[in-house]
Amino acid sequence: MFETNKTMAEKINEIGDNHIGTSAKTPLRADAFDISDEEKRNRIEKSVRDILDTLGMDLEDDSIKGTPRRVAKAFVNELFGGLSPANMPKLSTFDNNYKYGEMLVEKNIVVYSTCEHHLLPIIGRAHVAYISKGQVIGLSKMNRIVDYFAKRPQVQERLTMQVVQALQEAMGTEDVACVIDAKHLCVNSRGVKDIDSSTVTSEFGGKFKDPQTKREFLDYIKMDTDFE
Repeated sequence: MFETNKTMAEKINEIGDNHIGTSAKTPLRADAFDISDEEKRNRIEKSVRDILDTLGMDLEDDSIKGTPRRVAKAFVNELFGGLSPANMPKLSTFDNNYKYGEMLVEKNIVVYSTCEHHLLPIIGRAHVAYISKGQVIGLSKMNRIVDYFAKRPQVQERLTMQVVQALQEAMGTEDVACVIDAKHLCVNSRGVKDIDSSTVTSEFGGKFKDPQTKREFLDYIKMDTDFE
């Protein structure tokens, strides 16, 4: 018989450093947006001040006294701005009047995200592709959708899936794929401190599940596009 009355602390200890995601949805509470951004900044500022004080930092020092406010502003406005639906980019699509029927690949999209397990940076590149079923989307929108979902506490697997699902919904096609290759500072700078390792995740929808189409996409990613 399975034990069902474990405490939250016991469950967290069992997970440890393992990267376990519960679903493709970011785990937000229903009341996540009941308070204003300003109130969030005020609360975070107080919490960061308490953390620094607990660590023994001199919060009257000129270099650090503004840190709690700076961190609060960065969390709400920048690093985790992708939590707010108000910041979701408008994914306008257009008729594929030129009848381009092959794969379109946007590669080397810069990824700056934050690991939700240790709140340390995830830095890497995303490669996104789609095959039109009558609609096309502006190239910059692909970059923007990656950036939007990256700007929240994340796991890389979920980020990869969210990019694909958002583009599938916007374009009305399952034929979307995404590969992300990124370094996690929770691995590189702490724990095992492996500075050379990176993590690769992928999500293939529709025609991209076909081995030949998948191989074509992966070959495009490997192409040398250094034009300097």
